[in-house]
Amino acid sequence: MKQRVLATRAGLPGDGMARLALHADVVGPPRADLAASAEGASAILALGNDRVDAALLDAAGPSLRVVALASMGYDAVDQEAAAERGVVVTHTPGVLAETTADLTFALVLMARRRLGAARDSLAAGQWDMFRMGDYLGLDVHGATLGLVGYGQIGRAVARRAQGFGMRLLHHDPYAPADTLSTSVDLPTLLAESDVVSLHVPLTPQTRHLIGPAELAAMKPTATLVSTSRGGVVDEDALLSALRDEAIHSAGLDVFEREPMGAELSPLVGDPRVVTLPHVGSATEATRAAMVDLAVDNILEVLAGRPARTPLPGTAASPGAARLA
Repeated sequence: MKQRVLATRAGLPGDGMARLALHADVVGPPRADLAASAEGASAILALGNDRVDAALLDAAGPSLRVVALASMGYDAVDQEAAAERGVVVTHTPGVLAETTADLTFALVLMARRRLGAARDSLAAGQWDMFRMGDYLGLDVHGATLGLVGYGQIGRAVARRAQGFGMRLLHHDPYAPADTLSTSVDLPTLLAESDVVSLHVPLTPQTRHLIGPAELAAMKPTATLVSTSRGGVVDEDALLSALRDEAIHSAGLDVFEREPMGAELSPLVGDPRVVTLPHVGSATEATRAAMVDLAVDNILEVLAGRPARTPLPGTAASPGAARLA
């Protein structure tokens, strides 16, 4: 008899779900309450913004062996609760770095050059004459790029920045200087960078890592870009910094509240901010690869083998994850 797998979403890209269905009884997405649909599941395939807490784990019951996220981020997971129950939690590193770096650099260019505001002016029929002072932004080539977090995505952004002749700094306690970038402390990075780009996971230590003091330490001509997690930036402080012209601009793909629906953040629509709806990994190939890796993790664990990509610092096999 096939084991039961709960999928929190329908219509996932690629053929991973069809492959999973050959080996497991896939149910979902749930019509209403996620926990009510989890009973008896051996695995849950979820997205990064699905809350995986103790209540969901308990609703699945003792049969649950693995929660596979089709996401690199995992801040919505109660890792301690999963470990206490011996449940493996996996994510999808290694398949979305290049695509997210592309998007990061698009935000750098759009925000720095104020291309969003120029596009909106054109669409509103306001381009009635060529004026030398219209739509002026700041140069990207030759600027200093500061990367907060220097993992897979940060390094991919650094490679792209080379083509623009940018000076590169990074702040990451686990990443020394290399041939691309110089390692510095955070105050130095903030003070010297023309563009600050965030590439850290959301943890208790990184929540509001960029707040009033950090924004005040940046250049008034600086641009802040984030494709990491919304909670890394204090959005109220960012809005104040932009309105006070303490920094030049921002490019955001992530927000503290996601999704937004019609209740938009005040940052959306501000002419100094380029905003996108968390599309850093949104290409057909990359999203399919994320689902494929999540499926691989489920199939490995259900077959009694270690997961391929468990969360950093966690066990790859059920039971081994249980806290002492």
